[in-house]
This record gives sequence, C-alpha cells and structure tokens, in this order.
Amino acid sequence: MRHFETTLEFSREMDKKDLLKSYKERFYMEKGVIYMDGNSCGLCSIDAEVYVMKALKDWKKFGIDLWTHPEANYFLYQDKLAKLMAPLINAKPEEVTICTNTTINIHKALATFYQPTPQRYKIIVDDLNFPTDKYAVDSFVKLKGLDPETAVKVVKSRDGKQIFEEDMIEAMTEDVALILLPSVLYRSAYLTDMQKIADAARERGIYVGFDLSHSIGSVPHDFESLNCDFAVWCNYKYVNGGPGAIAGLYINEKHFSKGPGLAGWQGNNKATQFDLKQSFEPAEYAGGWQTGTQPILSMAPIEGSLRMFQEAGIHNIREKSLKLTAYMMYLIDEKLKKFGFSYGNPAEDQRRGGHVALEHEEAIRINKAMKDRKIIPDFRYPNIIRLAPVAFYVSFEDVYRMVEIIEDIMETKAYEDYDGSRGTVA
Repeated sequence: MRHFETTLEFSREMDKKDLLKSYKERFYMEKGVIYMDGNSCGLCSIDAEVYVMKALKDWKKFGIDLWTHPEANYFLYQDKLAKLMAPLINAKPEEVTICTNTTINIHKALATFYQPTPQRYKIIVDDLNFPTDKYAVDSFVKLKGLDPETAVKVVKSRDGKQIFEEDMIEAMTEDVALILLPSVLYRSAYLTDMQKIADAARERGIYVGFDLSHSIGSVPHDFESLNCDFAVWCNYKYVNGGPGAIAGLYINEKHFSKGPGLAGWQGNNKATQFDLKQSFEPAEYAGGWQTGTQPILSMAPIEGSLRMFQEAGIHNIREKSLKLTAYMMYLIDEKLKKFGFSYGNPAEDQRRGGHVALEHEEAIRINKAMKDRKIIPDFRYPNIIRLAPVAFYVSFEDVYRMVEIIEDIMETKAYEDYDGSRGTVA
C-alpha cells in the first residue's frame, strides 16, 4: 500500500527520491507547460535530435555512401534499432524489426498468418480497440473474398471499458483462425492478460497477435514467456520517436521459415539482395518482413530515444509510471471527486497501463479550459480526458499542480466559458 499526501511539499519529496528525475531536462517542453499527452505523441528529446542531426550530417557528407560507409553504415539500421528495442518486450533482437506503420504491419502479419479455409476462417477482435486494427482486418478479409460480417468475430465488452478474457476464450471456436487484440486499451488504460489469451489460443491452434501501441515504452512485456505469433506497435507515443514515427513488428522465431506474406526487396536475404534477382529469397528473421527502402530520417530519432530506455531501464520506467498514476488517482479522489470526477481506468497496478482516464460529464469543456491553462491532455468522446504522466518527463509536482489547476477551474466554473460542441478536439 502506497502512502500519499495532499500537499505540494509531499510531491516535491517524491521528486527528490525519483531515480529518473534527471531525464526531464533532456526533453523539449515549453516553459510552464504540464504535458500529459505522451500517450498520443511523445515529446522531442535532445537525444533524438542528436541522432537526427547526425543522420542529416551523414547524408550531406556521404550521399549514397551513407548506406555503407563505416562512419555512417545505415544499410541495416533496422537491425541496430531492433537490438535496442527488443529488451522493451524481452524478445530476441532477430524477432524484432522496425518498418512502415502500425496498420501496414497488421496487413503484413495478416498476409503471413491468415490463410482461411472452409473450416477455419474467422478472426477474433474486440470492440474497444483503436479502430485502425478493425479497418485493417475487415479490408484484409475482403481481399480473401470473405464478408467481414461473417468472418470477423467481434467479442463485445460487457462494460465498455475492459476486455474480459473469459469471453475471448469462449469465442475461440473451431472456426477461428486468428485473434488480434490490444495490450492496453487506448481509452480506459485497461491492460489485457495477454498470457492467458496467448496460452488459450495456442492450445486451440489459433494464431494470436497483439497491438502494443498503447503499452510499448510504458509497460514491460515478456515475449519469451508470452510466445505469441506476432505483434505490432507504433513508436510515437511512449517511445518518443517523433510524430508518425516508423513502427515496430515482432515475428516469433518459430515462424521465420514461413516467409512474409507481403514481400519487398528490403526483406530479401542480405547476402543476395544486391544480386537483384527476379525471384524473392526472404531473410529468415524478422527483417524478412521488411518491404521498401528504409526512411533513415524517420528512424534516427528512435535511436536516441531507445538509448535513453537502455540507460533508464524499462522496469524502472514502469515503477515510476505506476507511482505517478497511483498518485494522480489519489489526488482525484481527494480533491476532484467532489466536483463529479471519477476515473475509468483500473486501480490495480497489474491491470493498468500508463495513463489515467479522467471522466466527467463536462469533459470537453474542462479539456479546453485545461489547455488554456497550459496543461496538455488528450480528450476522447464522450467524457474522457486521458492523462499520461510519462515517466521520463513528468514529475510528481507536475501531477500535483495539474490537479490543483483543475480544482481551480471547477471552483471558479471557468469551464462554462468554453464551447461544449464536438468540433475538432485533440
């Protein structure tokens, strides 16, 4: 049981004990801003900038030779980044690669693992995941000549906030070929019991994959134990790889011999890639799922960020993240509950991702008022203000001051001055 207090001095004492406090100075943040939107777009770090500038310098100096010159050598940059990324999910470096974006990587995985037969042709998804996953699944099913209405099995949540693993397992009937679920739900911060799902799917001969977009860089995963078939994720949230950063893909080594369902020249066997044969010879590691030439300037900031993860340690990051979110929930209960606030995320550490889902019937107005007070949150319809205290650059004092500002907004009813229509809200 953690002990918290409702004083500014207490938050400062917590910051003094924080082993990661020095990292905040390595991120760019406008003066006076409390940034709570790292679960949507992480901040730019000095470290990321250094590697972007190095890539630009190498391009200017070497031109085409930046791919192979010893001082640059970007030809297998994705493999270098994979070695840095793999510890975040406890996977082997050869099982990880960096490429394209999350949605395209879902298509790559489906092209590899989804081979429907009259007996097995259904894909299980949930109804709470970020919708791009469902869009990708539906469109891929259509490419196979099937109807999503019958081939995509949507297992609905009982409460609209979490995935009930028992319901997913019950849905794993003999006609199911594949299951794709999120690790953390983007609205409620609910952390799926991935091990329970993966074990049940494997017992039934069903391929299973996870979308780690809302957990990677915040929640450590153990893919050696999980032993799922594939995973996808973006790198622009907690990984701080830059807006729209190139994404990640995990392929379990037991499937390397399958080869990619979607092929491209960058996935060719490296020993023969520049023979430029008309027949594809896949590289037998996750790099075989590469397609086109890699965008080095998009990859470079990820190196800087991943080196910070290497320094800090993902388990230390998780420990601080859990303390920050627990402290935030405590302050919400103590200071904001009287104004009608609640949180829709799990209170249990083992079930909570990296953000708090603050709920209020006037959330859209409050969100706008917070932004004008230099708090950067993330609104989700109809009533959720997502608050992500990212361990690298959010302090306990930041959390305290944010709650204090929300309290003032409510006491003065300042939120009533803002438009409550939908519009476009980030």
